[in-house]
Amino acid sequence: MNLKDTVALVTGGGSGLGEATARELVSGGAKAVILDLAASPGKKVAESLGDKALFTAADVVSEKEVSGAITAAIAKFGAIHIAINCAGIGRAMRTITKEGPHSLELFNRVIQVNLVGTFNVIRLAAAAMAKNQPNSDGERGVIVNTASVAAFDGQIGQAAYSASKGGVVGMTLPIARDLSSMGIRVCTIAPGTFETPMLAGLPDPARQALAAQIPFPHRLGQPREYAALARQIVENAMLNGETIRLDGALRMPPR
Repeated sequence: MNLKDTVALVTGGGSGLGEATARELVSGGAKAVILDLAASPGKKVAESLGDKALFTAADVVSEKEVSGAITAAIAKFGAIHIAINCAGIGRAMRTITKEGPHSLELFNRVIQVNLVGTFNVIRLAAAAMAKNQPNSDGERGVIVNTASVAAFDGQIGQAAYSASKGGVVGMTLPIARDLSSMGIRVCTIAPGTFETPMLAGLPDPARQALAAQIPFPHRLGQPREYAALARQIVENAMLNGETIRLDGALRMPPR
């Protein structure tokens, strides 16, 4: 899909991977609808992109709020052609701790945001994309999800996070098959350890230790590198139904 004059909905677009992706797509000629929580920096990001961007405050787990965001996006820009799912949370807890078993509330929250929230955006964005006029390839839309290497190499304490991201990987192919008749492609990116707000609070020695685990390059991934892959997925019509690891050959150890 040619980015020029397309409209991209980017969840979690107020920071990290989502912000970098929104900026990358706008640089290629797209308009960006930044969907993030009201308390996020999403409004400032949209303002920095001028009339090519719109901020819509929404929680990805809310059908009403995501539907409202898509309606607002279509009202302003006319359509939704691309959806990039970057919204997510990371929480760590062992299955059994000194205080007792893993919090079920915590497990549910991670699953709700990372997995159910991703599916909520997929289904609502796809319904809007299905109304688009197809391009010369018959393509109406592209959806890119964010999983994690934790979907494959979950560490100690990552039961909830790994389950949520494994679910995103697991639904990628069946949804791509579901939407193929409508000309909508679906892919997932599974990043390794990246410079994101999730890691920003770690002390420098801990960040250096994480970088040292990566075979090559020996550094944390940059959000712009995620954004570049997301753009390539959008622009390369043969990428469909696939999960792509973006991790510098990292295979996570148990801890």
